[in-house]
Amino acid sequence: MTGSTSPASIGRPTGHASFRSFPLNAWYAAAWDHEVGRNLLATTVANRPIVLYRTTGGRPVALADACWHRLAPLSMGKLRGDDEIMCGYHGICYDPDGRATFMPAQETINPSASVHSFPVVERHRYVWVWPGDPALADPALVPDLYWNEHPDWAGDGKTIHVNCSYQLIVDNLMDLTHEQFVHGSSIGHDALSESEFTVTHTDRTVTVTKWMLGIEPPPFWKRNLQDRFPGYEGPVDRWQIIRYTAPSTIAIDVGVAKAGTGAPEGDRSQGVTGTVINTMTPETDNTCHYLWAFARDWCLDKQVITTRLREGVSNVFFEDELMLEAQQRGIEANPDYDFYNLNIDAGSMWTRRIVQRMIDAELGSDTGAVGAVAGHAAAAMAEVTAAANAEPPGDGGAGQAAEVASGVARHREQPTAGLMGRGL
Repeated sequence: MTGSTSPASIGRPTGHASFRSFPLNAWYAAAWDHEVGRNLLATTVANRPIVLYRTTGGRPVALADACWHRLAPLSMGKLRGDDEIMCGYHGICYDPDGRATFMPAQETINPSASVHSFPVVERHRYVWVWPGDPALADPALVPDLYWNEHPDWAGDGKTIHVNCSYQLIVDNLMDLTHEQFVHGSSIGHDALSESEFTVTHTDRTVTVTKWMLGIEPPPFWKRNLQDRFPGYEGPVDRWQIIRYTAPSTIAIDVGVAKAGTGAPEGDRSQGVTGTVINTMTPETDNTCHYLWAFARDWCLDKQVITTRLREGVSNVFFEDELMLEAQQRGIEANPDYDFYNLNIDAGSMWTRRIVQRMIDAELGSDTGAVGAVAGHAAAAMAEVTAAANAEPPGDGGAGQAAEVASGVARHREQPTAGLMGRGL
């Protein structure tokens, strides 16, 4: 095992098991792209109720789901015109920037009338929302999940609502030895707890790498390998390379190849490779949305395999769901209990340290450093917005070209009163 985890830290408490675990200054997948359309989609991200919809030009919008007037959920209203939302209680209308554009029975619009408009980026088949400081919303920080839409890969996924802290799922995915015990009938194997692994990390990532050489393939992987090599019954070399990006995204490079054909050295031509895409969005302190997909590099034109893998992985994750929700209940029943660590917890220990540093930075960081980050993020977000606005609606753009001057999108200033000023 590599990385800077000291042996002395293994077997010691990590601290209170139920501490606050999610930062706000981060991109979270609020929905699949196909779920956001000319409809009002209510969701909650990091304890913030949000309503999602698209303008007729295709631009995704995320507003605070509470009307400025009486806090009625905007998701109970309806869309008006090309890009506005109307509150279902008293008819106040808001544009995509959250500014009120219409009030019933009066011509003058209160200048404080607004709701918070969250930064949004659509990428890798997901709609990402930034619940924290909008000035820090840098699109470059959206996790790279290109497998979800790249033509060299095929796959699909689902969303699971899980009654547990999102970080319990992160823990679960960073240590796949649990497969031996939780998923013994599908992907489990004794080699999972017997093989060595390495852990490396940066300030925002953690990677856990494990190889199992010359083993009998578990049922799930035996069938996948036989998709490409019918009739193969021999041993395999199996790999699991877990790549975490803070605060809540994990892409797992998994697969098997005929034993001894060079997979550990980089030649996977005699095998099959999959990528398990996982991004967890905290809903509340103890619940989360788990958006996942399984992408593969073999038999790309066979929809029957895509469906089989999606449903098979869904069944595997259901086993995890049962265990994690039971674990959450155990945490809530034992509020003073501390987690202890084994060698296998090295990866998850690093993820928790990274997340805690992000939270600490939000609670009190170097203002100069934050200012520099904000400037970079604002410029990057302006580029993304300008590019989307410049595209005509028929090409998937935002259809807001009329609001672009000199190649830079103009953003109307947001008032500080109303819901935004109160931090809602």
